[in-house]
Amino acid sequence: MPHDAGAAEPFVVSAFYLFARIESPETLRKTLLRLVGRFNILGTMLVAPEGINGTVAGSRRETDQLFDAMREDPRLRNLQTKESYCAGAPFLRAKVKLKKEIVTMGQPDLDPAHDAGKYVAAEDWNALIQDPSVMLIDTRNDYEVEVGTFQGALNPETQSFRDFPDYAARTLPANKDQKIAMFCTGGIRCEKSTAYLKSQGYSEVYHLDGGILKYLETVPKAESLWQGACFVFDERVAVDHDLQPAGYTQCHACRRPLTETDLRLASYTQGLSCRYCIGQLTSDQQARFAEREKQVQLAKARGEAHIGDAARTVQKKRKARKLNLKQAQAARPGTQNGLSD
Repeated sequence: MPHDAGAAEPFVVSAFYLFARIESPETLRKTLLRLVGRFNILGTMLVAPEGINGTVAGSRRETDQLFDAMREDPRLRNLQTKESYCAGAPFLRAKVKLKKEIVTMGQPDLDPAHDAGKYVAAEDWNALIQDPSVMLIDTRNDYEVEVGTFQGALNPETQSFRDFPDYAARTLPANKDQKIAMFCTGGIRCEKSTAYLKSQGYSEVYHLDGGILKYLETVPKAESLWQGACFVFDERVAVDHDLQPAGYTQCHACRRPLTETDLRLASYTQGLSCRYCIGQLTSDQQARFAEREKQVQLAKARGEAHIGDAARTVQKKRKARKLNLKQAQAARPGTQNGLSD
């Protein structure tokens, strides 16, 4: 997506994943943690024996430096990213986490790096999914599908990617030659789900290379078969066909995307509940969320961030000011222990 060169430099938001055998995930995690710190990158990376996955944001220059450094590792040489731009920081901190799987299906023994289905380029996707013999499946969770999906796609109505094998067992035809096309946000879930279907004997399995984000980046809106917005896992919540924020808000209690209509319902209380989770929270959760929202609002009133790296910087500065004040008071004639005589 192009951006206005005369405006303040936007954040480059990069979504990526790569299935690759990682013999020492902890060593790679430490390396990546050093790199995101060196290049002032925000966002989250996951490292597992099956590969890496993440979405990060930073300046153009430092984003390029990060991925150049990552690709120096032979295992990550073929790492590709999908980019969009955001005026404000879409993440609050930088995290690199160890996981058993980079996308959790409960099937850690699959090998998507070698056994995934057939890749279909974004520019060829429309022709495939308009073939009436093709079964088109959205592999994302139900709340993601509700925000937007492709015309004619089946909704597995899963609440977690772990539910997909059960959905496949209950729903897919016995005919192992059935043509099946699948898609997801960035491509990672469809690589793993196609590998799973192949392990179950299905031979004609396809998936959208680069996922929905690559499709929106590549296919002109006038030719698009995409309907609605695409849920993303950052502060933008969902993006439109131009990869710009689509006007959704996220419930801080259950993380579901909310429309302007949802925000006007009696079930919505900022930071505490929405129509999806009202009445489902424990008393401990309600108290915790209420305290968090209180601190968020107090921080906003002070013009400060409440969580993340920015908040920690503010807290350090505040502590430093208090310490300097105490030291100045202690050094002032006529005072003792910082108190006037």
